[in-house]
Amino acid sequence: MSPAKIKMRQLVDWRAAIWAGAISGVVFLVINMLLTKFYVGSPWVVIRLVASIVMGTRVLPPPADFDATIFVFSLLVHFPLSIAFASIIAAILHRWGLLVGIIGGALFGLALYVINFYTFTFFFPWFFPMRSWIMAVSHAIFGACAGGVYEGLEVEKFVPVEAEA
Repeated sequence: MSPAKIKMRQLVDWRAAIWAGAISGVVFLVINMLLTKFYVGSPWVVIRLVASIVMGTRVLPPPADFDATIFVFSLLVHFPLSIAFASIIAAILHRWGLLVGIIGGALFGLALYVINFYTFTFFFPWFFPMRSWIMAVSHAIFGACAGGVYEGLEVEKFVPVEAEA
């Protein structure tokens, strides 16, 4: 009899996924704030939009200046979502390496854009005017960054799986 073949299954590195979410979340915010400042006139529009998910529309009217409370609420919404989305990207793409992490992450980011701006606008109609190439590109960059950072930080671990007879 030949020895049983042992198959191995790769595990997700959750620590790397959390870091990928945090780093990608910062990149996403910086890109959105820079582009919104250039095209809309205030970098704080995006911060207020994210905060409005929990604070309601009262944070949206002009002037779109800095407000510490709104900023903190925005971060409390944005970073858990970034970490959750990066963890999903990691769980889906962790087996295939850097290139697939970046490309697959970008595609996942575009899917998030579609979900956020073409579905959730039913619940948050004030998001509708933010449908734009800026948001589409920033979501794709978020996903690419999350996939790439995850793959760069991942410590590969494997566990044995019983082979089928």
